[in-house]
Amino acid sequence: MWLGLRTVTSMNSQTVADLLRAGRTTYSFEFFPPKTPEDSEKLWQTLDHLEPLAPDFVSVTYGANGSNRDRTLAITERLARESSLRTVGHLTCASQSRSDLVAAIEAYRDAGVHHVLAIRGDMPGGPTEPWVRHPEGLANATELVRLVRETGDFCVGVAAFPDPHPQAGDPDLDARLLVEKAAAGAEFAITQLFFRPESYLALVDRVRALGCDIPIVPGIMPITQIGQVTRFAEFSGAELPRDVVSRLEAVADDPKAVREVGVALATELSLAVLEGGAPGLHFFTQNRSLATRSILQRVRAARG
Repeated sequence: MWLGLRTVTSMNSQTVADLLRAGRTTYSFEFFPPKTPEDSEKLWQTLDHLEPLAPDFVSVTYGANGSNRDRTLAITERLARESSLRTVGHLTCASQSRSDLVAAIEAYRDAGVHHVLAIRGDMPGGPTEPWVRHPEGLANATELVRLVRETGDFCVGVAAFPDPHPQAGDPDLDARLLVEKAAAGAEFAITQLFFRPESYLALVDRVRALGCDIPIVPGIMPITQIGQVTRFAEFSGAELPRDVVSRLEAVADDPKAVREVGVALATELSLAVLEGGAPGLHFFTQNRSLATRSILQRVRAARG
């Protein structure tokens, strides 16, 4: 049973942007809304297990359809109401009208949520499905950033793409769009998953070359099951690096070994991007705690 996380941080007056610009490495966790009561119980257990790691903020992903949206709002509101964690509410403009978006933003505001991660989002078919604007909705994440800033006093984050977005396949365009989102009021960015540190570092270089200093937090997702190799490729629109797949396939018949290799790969990636200047790490937890705890403990131990 979840008992609350009131002791995790006492400085919620600082925004995520404040923390990222202060120079201390931040660590944060992302969850997705559970679909069943059993999944909900597992989520709160995961939060209990991750509490001792003192995350700087947590977030809950957002689905554009009604049931997923309602679950996201309910969980995010509960976290904001019952814990002292900085809570970031996700929001996407896919398949939603402007009035739908305003209602969600106002719900976050009324629940005491002071951060929103504003994302265009993908169509139901995934990232390679052509984007279709809702007839009464917004065109992109830049417009969503403006809407969030107009509707409430929020610190706004956005998505970034170390590997090119599969629809355009243009890394320079991805950098320009991130700069546009920063100009619209975004104060930090969290990347999509990636598996080569040079992908993240090159993105940062492209954005900095355009004169933008928005903090860019790398998103880290460990592979803990061999079946995730295919799912991650489908999710991201790009294949995993051959060397990553080879290390996992070498132990494919041993689930424990797969998990260990996945944790090792994520730890190596985390240390490399931090060495390259990343301001923090954002873990896609998949609503489980073991891999995230292992990676973060190893990272902290390696960095002293």
